[in-house]
Amino acid sequence: MTQLHIVGGGMAGSEAAWQAAEAGVDVVLHEMRPKVGTFAHRTGDLAEMVCSNSFRSDDDEQNAVGLLHWEMRAAGGLIMATADRHRLPAGGALAVDRDPFAAEVTSQLQAHPKITIQTSEITELPAEGHWIFATGPLTSDALSHAIAAETGAEALAFFDAIAPIVHADSIDMSVAWAQSRYDKGETEEDRRAYINCPLGRDDYEAFIDALLAADKTAFREGETAGYFDGCLPIEVMAERGRETLRHGPMKPVGLTNPHAPDVKPHAVVQLRRDNKLGTLYNIVGFQTKMKYGAQTSVFKMIPGLQDASFARLGGIHRNTFLNSPTLLDDRMRLRSRPNIRFAGQITGVEGYVESAAMGLLAARLAVAEIAGRRLPPVPPTTATGALVHHITGGAEAKTFQPMNVNFGLFPPVEGLKPGRRGRKDRYRAYTDRAKADWQAWLAAALEPA
Repeated sequence: MTQLHIVGGGMAGSEAAWQAAEAGVDVVLHEMRPKVGTFAHRTGDLAEMVCSNSFRSDDDEQNAVGLLHWEMRAAGGLIMATADRHRLPAGGALAVDRDPFAAEVTSQLQAHPKITIQTSEITELPAEGHWIFATGPLTSDALSHAIAAETGAEALAFFDAIAPIVHADSIDMSVAWAQSRYDKGETEEDRRAYINCPLGRDDYEAFIDALLAADKTAFREGETAGYFDGCLPIEVMAERGRETLRHGPMKPVGLTNPHAPDVKPHAVVQLRRDNKLGTLYNIVGFQTKMKYGAQTSVFKMIPGLQDASFARLGGIHRNTFLNSPTLLDDRMRLRSRPNIRFAGQITGVEGYVESAAMGLLAARLAVAEIAGRRLPPVPPTTATGALVHHITGGAEAKTFQPMNVNFGLFPPVEGLKPGRRGRKDRYRAYTDRAKADWQAWLAAALEPA
């Protein structure tokens, strides 16, 4: 069969390569790292996790991203299978031991007889052949210019921020304590996957003052893009109001401090286990654009982190994405060059799982096209279908922004009234319908032409 070229070895590109190769197509996976590095990556591994180590909720009955997990598992997804093998305790979330996860994805793809990995930077949009571009938020300048030239407009962009990681043995456990919010999780290890640092009112007010006054990384001249609301730097949240963090990542609910069980903290900073050994913890929701020196001094104001040693400090990077509703057709192909598909975050989905899901779908569409087949449209009642429908026509082009999967993208279930009443039953109805429709689509996709 004709070769499929995939550009970018992140979540989307890695999943796309696996899906196509498993279907019998010869794949050339082009990844510029480690020959050409980026601000955010530390290694040359494929599917390296940059920001968080969490795939978010794994609840496939009450949560849209958990449902997306289920759909990808049902489709034989490499990313989800590898994540499950490197799962860390995290309550109801799916957190991953990031380095072994990326190492296994890399070794699996390297070992596949149908996959050739080339360490090369692609800087142009090819006129021939079958291609999937899954270059993600850190698309190189040269390729970004090529995309802009082809589409007739500069690529849209926003900024993502990265949270710092702390060495566990530097956390003062005489002040902090281990507990999952609301004691979520099936095991004691799950419930203890988070470490909590309590702040009194004075601690909190002093922390906000220092946060607002700290030196921040400035945008370069001409950079006017905003932030993705799901990944706001904490100092940007603080600028929106002094109480914003207390109602966001520092909310003090669902926790009891065993060192002072009768005292309710004014705010709480949570850290989530970042590796299997339990030697590293990332500060949950603490994405930041503070300069490195400011980060160490401000974060050490948090009770329990006064002697913290940082394995990685936070940072900020540009995230490029297409105005997909105007540029891509319903097969994820570039309208002006239908031999090229786009997948992953560059299409305007946000999150590791959403990106991988778009890689999975783009690969299956490309494989069918190579074989001279046309797959039926993915039902918009599924998590995968809701996402691709949103980015390829469901969203308003003038206001298009990156989007996580959520039930607001799904068509309503007939017979269920809108509103918050009966939300649990409504979400279960969404997921039951989605699972049935996704399984039917997978079965139809296997039928001969």
